[in-house]
Order: sequence, then structure tokens, then C-alpha cells
Amino acid sequence: MKRRNFNQIIALGTLGLAFNGSQITRKKISLAQWSLHRAIKINKELSPNDFSIKAREMGFEAVEYVSSLYWNELETKPISMVTKTLLNNSKNNGIKNLLIMVDGEGDLASKNKNKRQNSIDNHKKWIEMAYNLGCHSIRVNLNGEKNKDKWIEYSSKSLTQLCLIAKKDKINIIVENHGGLSSNAKFLSSVMKNVNLDNCGTLPDFGNFCIEKIDPENYFSRCINEYDKYQGMRELMPYAKAVSAKSYDFDSNGEESTIDFKKIINITKEFDYDGYFGIEYEGLITGEYDGIYKTKSLLERYL
Repeated sequence: MKRRNFNQIIALGTLGLAFNGSQITRKKISLAQWSLHRAIKINKELSPNDFSIKAREMGFEAVEYVSSLYWNELETKPISMVTKTLLNNSKNNGIKNLLIMVDGEGDLASKNKNKRQNSIDNHKKWIEMAYNLGCHSIRVNLNGEKNKDKWIEYSSKSLTQLCLIAKKDKINIIVENHGGLSSNAKFLSSVMKNVNLDNCGTLPDFGNFCIEKIDPENYFSRCINEYDKYQGMRELMPYAKAVSAKSYDFDSNGEESTIDFKKIINITKEFDYDGYFGIEYEGLITGEYDGIYKTKSLLERYL
């Protein structure tokens, strides 16, 4: 009997389960594809099509895709073929597809109405792909207008249109704090209130609260205007349909050196968030695989 109980505990740990009072809860931790962008895009040691296979090898059960990592694939193959490959690989490896992070499809917050419409049209294929993969959402960016009031206005209009398009497929349109005005959580919350549709929401990212960098064209340039990340998380969590567990580097105790994971995870608990935490490691010092595992350990410690 004692051995059986011991084995049961070991099995629960392997499955990522934890006791919570009288209940058993699963620690929902997924892997965002951007965590392996150097392996895929720079070192070319991993095909983007094999992402779910690698995720399963690393012990994950759910993944989040990044559209820009398939641009080369889509130059020679129709998106339907890429989708079929990803679906087969995820099914064969017992992987749940959660969302697609969509980049480079135009400015949804442009002051030019035709440009906004073109961007909306560009996102349609990703909504279809998300539906066919069994995802719940696509993540979009709100680039374009620099004036705060106009940005809120145009962002709200584009998101409303996209949400109405995606509603028939039961796909959510979610927005990440992803630089510029979108990293001002107060402004992004105003957009959410304006749209006020069930399939519109946020993807709060632990670390993407930089509003302005020295070199706006260089993603890795120093931030000179950063929104308070803990305040930002509190403002975005009421609309959260996914959460991005961003990490950059770690101290000797295994803690993230720039983000208080315990504090920020406790904020998500304040809002009874029960979705997945998508690991998005993008540090330059620790290797991608080690960075992913260290981030996973932190999440397991505090969830």
C-alpha cells in the first residue's frame, strides 16, 4: 500500500500535477516557439515543422506557434500544407495547440483605413490556420499610429472587425504588450474596454513592457521608457486568455534576474487565472534549452 501511494505521487509529479487542498490541479505550462527561434531561424538545427516533436521530447504537452518562423516554408508551400504537417506532428506526439503569435502582417493601428483593412485581410489565413490546428487564439500586434488617442481608436476598430470575423470559428483575437503603445497597459486596457467582445482579450507578457527604446529599429537596444511590469500585469490580467512567461537571464539561485517571478505569478493568481503559462525564453547568455528548463523550474516553484 505504501509503495502504491509512493508510485502514485511519482506519477503525479511526472504529469505536472500538484495537490491543492483536497483537489488535484495541473500546472499548465506550455512552450512558446520563440524560445527556440535561434535553433530554428539562425542555427537551422530544428525545422519549425518539428516544433511539437521537440516540445514533447522536452516534456511539454502544449505549444504556441510563431508565424514568422514559417515565412520561409510559406514561400514554397501553401499554408494548408504547412497546417496539415503541424497538425499531424502535434497529434502524433500528444501535443495541444494553443495559439499562433502573428507578426509582420501590417499595421492594425494605422491611420490609413486601407492599410488597416489590408492588415485585417492578412490575418484571415492565420485565423483559419488556428481553427484547423485546434488553437483557441491568434495573437496580433497593434502597430501604426503614435498618437495615444488615435492609436486607441484605430486599434479598437481593427480588433472589433477581426473578432467578428473570428467569432464564427470560435477563435479569440488577443493582444500582447509587445512594444510601443501596446506596452502601456492602461492604453491597451482602454482598447479592450472599447471592443468589449467575448473573443477579444490580452496575452500579458512578463517582460514586454518597454514603450520606447534608444533605437526603435533594434529589438535588443536599451529601453529608455518602461511601464511598470507589475502594475501592467494587474491591468491586463482581467482580459487575459493566455499568459507569456518571459525570461531573459538567471542568478545563482535560479531566479530570473530582471523579473520577480514569485510576485508576478501571484498577481495572476489574484485574478484566478487558470490557463497556460507559455515559456518564452529569449536570453542571450544561457542557451535556449537550458533557459527553457530554468524558466520551467521557476514556474513549477511558484505556481
